Amino acid sequence: MAQRLTKIATLVAASALVLTGCAPEPATTTEPTTVSFRLWDETVAEAYEKSFDAFEKDNPDIDVTVNVVEWGDYWTELRTDVAGKTMDDLFWLNNSYFGAYADAGKLVNIDQVFGEDAASEWEGSVVGQFTRDDVLWGVPQLYDAGVAVYYNAELLEKAGLAPEDLENLTWSPDAEKDTFLSAAKGLTLDAAGVSAASADFDGTPVQFGTNLAYDTQAIMLPFIGSNGGKFQVGEKFAFTDPKSVEAFQYLVTAINSAKVAPAASETNANSDFSRDAFLAGKMAMFQSGLYNLKNVADDAEFEWGVAPMPSGPSGRVSVTNGVVVAGNAESTKQAAIEKVLTWLGSEEGVKPLAASGAAVPAVTDAQKSYFDYWKKEGVSVAPFFDVIDGEKPIPSPKGANYGKAFEEFDPIFQDIFSGTIDPAVGLKQAEGAANAAIAG
Repeated sequence: MAQRLTKIATLVAASALVLTGCAPEPATTTEPTTVSFRLWDETVAEAYEKSFDAFEKDNPDIDVTVNVVEWGDYWTELRTDVAGKTMDDLFWLNNSYFGAYADAGKLVNIDQVFGEDAASEWEGSVVGQFTRDDVLWGVPQLYDAGVAVYYNAELLEKAGLAPEDLENLTWSPDAEKDTFLSAAKGLTLDAAGVSAASADFDGTPVQFGTNLAYDTQAIMLPFIGSNGGKFQVGEKFAFTDPKSVEAFQYLVTAINSAKVAPAASETNANSDFSRDAFLAGKMAMFQSGLYNLKNVADDAEFEWGVAPMPSGPSGRVSVTNGVVVAGNAESTKQAAIEKVLTWLGSEEGVKPLAASGAAVPAVTDAQKSYFDYWKKEGVSVAPFFDVIDGEKPIPSPKGANYGKAFEEFDPIFQDIFSGTIDPAVGLKQAEGAANAAIAG
C-alpha cells in the first residue's frame, strides 16, 4: 500500500507541473576534465594508452589524451608552447632541458605532490638527474640504462665473424691498439661485395659496418667517456679536453676516411637513418640504447643479438639517461594533474610500458615485468646494464641554458662530423660559443 501511494503521489506531482506549464529539469552531467600528455615516442605512447584506460575507469572525471610530437620538433615546439602558455598539462622531459623550465617556475614541484619519501620508489639515477636545488621536478618514467651494440648475425657470419668476436673489440686513437675499426671495415661492403678492408674497395658502401655519427647519447658521449674525455665540467662545456678531441677525430676519420658508417649528410639530417639502415639489413653493427630494442625486435627480419659496446682506452664508459613526466605549473587543472602524476608514479601506472617491453620503467617495482618480457622473447638485455654496473657513466648534458648553448654548438658539430672543419678547430669554436651562450 505504501508503494502504491508513492506512485500516485509522483503522478500527481508530475501532472501539477504540466498544468502550470513547467517540466522537470533533466539531470545535469559534469563533463570530465581533459588532461593532455605530450611525449616523443610512438611505441611508448601505445603502452601509455593502455595505462590511461585503466586510470580512467577508476577516475571517470578525468580524460587523458596522449599527444606525440616527433623528436626532431619536440624541443622547439616545447619552448614555443611554454612561452605561449599553450603547453600540454603533462609532458616528457629529459635531463638536458628540464633545468631551464624548473628555474623559470614552469614545472610542478614533485616533492610537494608526493612528499620527499616517494623518491625511494623510483630509480635513483633518474631521481638524481632531475633534482635541482634539492627539489625533484618530474615523476621518473623511463630508465635507459646504458649503450650496447645490436648486430646482424647473418652479416657477421658472411664476414667470418661470430657474435663472440664483438665482445672483445677495442677502439683507440692508437691504430696499433684498435680492433674495432678493422672489424667495421670488414663488415663494410661496396656494390661488388668488396670490403672496406680491401684496396679494391670503391669507396661507396652499400652495406655499413657500424653507425658512428653525430648521436650524442649512443655514440658521441660513450666515445668521449671511453677515452677519458669530458663533455662538461659542471654546467660549463669542455669540448677542447684533449681526450675529447681525440675521440671526435677518431669518429670523423672512421666516417669520412674509412667509410665504415653512413655519411654525415645522411645522419645529421635524420636521426633515424642508421636505425632504419640496420633494420633494412644494410648495417652490421648498430650502437644504441634500450630505447630502440622494441623497434629492432618488431621490425628486424633477420637473426640479431646484442653485444657490449667497444672498449676504449678508459674501458667501456656509457651514458645513462632517464625521462620524467613533468606537470605544467601554469595549467588551471592542477588537481587533475596531480591525480595523473600520482598514477604515473605507481607500479600499476607504468606496468603497461614494462609488460609490452617498450621501455624500462623508472618505477623500480615495475621493472621485473620488463625483464620477464624480454626473457620470454629470448633476448638478453644484460649488455645494456653490465656497462653501467659498478662503472661511473659519463654525465648526460645538463644546464638551465643548455638549449641556448645547443643552438650555438649544434651547427659546428654537424660541420665537424661532415668533415668540413678540423675537429680541434671546430671544438674550440663550439666550446667558446656554447659557454658564451650560457654566460649571457
